Amino acid sequence: MQAALEIGLLGLYRYPVKGLSPEPLERAELETSGFFPGDRLYAIENGPSGFNPVAPRHQPKTKYLMLMRDEALARLRTRYDDSTATLTVEHAGETHAFRLDTEAGRDGLADLMRRTLPDSLRGEPKVLAAPPQYRFTDSPTGYVSLINRASVAAVEDYLGAPVDPLRFRGNLLVEGLAPFAELDMVGQVIEAPSGLRLKITKRTVRCAATNVDPVSGVRDHDIPWTLDARLGHRDLGVYADVIAGGALAVGDTLRVVG
Repeated sequence: MQAALEIGLLGLYRYPVKGLSPEPLERAELETSGFFPGDRLYAIENGPSGFNPVAPRHQPKTKYLMLMRDEALARLRTRYDDSTATLTVEHAGETHAFRLDTEAGRDGLADLMRRTLPDSLRGEPKVLAAPPQYRFTDSPTGYVSLINRASVAAVEDYLGAPVDPLRFRGNLLVEGLAPFAELDMVGQVIEAPSGLRLKITKRTVRCAATNVDPVSGVRDHDIPWTLDARLGHRDLGVYADVIAGGALAVGDTLRVVG
């Protein structure tokens, strides 16, 4: 019998506010059919989006401030405290704290965006909070995103320059797969030692957000064009659904079981 393919889990990341800083995690508990915990809890509306928190429907990311168009977001250093719903933002030598579970805190963050990104705004910025059973993900399906480190390394070879995997804003960073092998795994299931199971649902088409260095905020490469020129598509990484809940921890060995 052929041994199951094993994949190493190099990193776990969440993005509490859409477009803002990634936060590394050592461990995460995922629920069946749920979202990645603490991920895309908030978004910053760029002018009226039509989002209705009572009857939420997936909106395109163009309705919100986002790295694809607003690279200055990468120059903000943010962290989110779940226990107090407080977002701390460091920018230009100043530190700000906003309670995002209060109207005053959300208005304060919106005002900071107004002062920091005036040329990006199409209308009044507004911080939106995701209601239960909804998140501000790019994809309406597949709530956990996986990035293959070998695919990123291949892009580094194409460009002849280092590429931070955080450009791709995934939840799981893995090793042990051949470059772009993840793209052929749609429909397959990955299992963690805890019993957690992820079913890969679709490829991730990369956009211009990947052109922005996540540290400097400089738009220094054209990664979607590079992928297209080399491979004939713009895909890197995949989305997955949680079909059985459980824990993930950095250093876990994941197995492809089906």
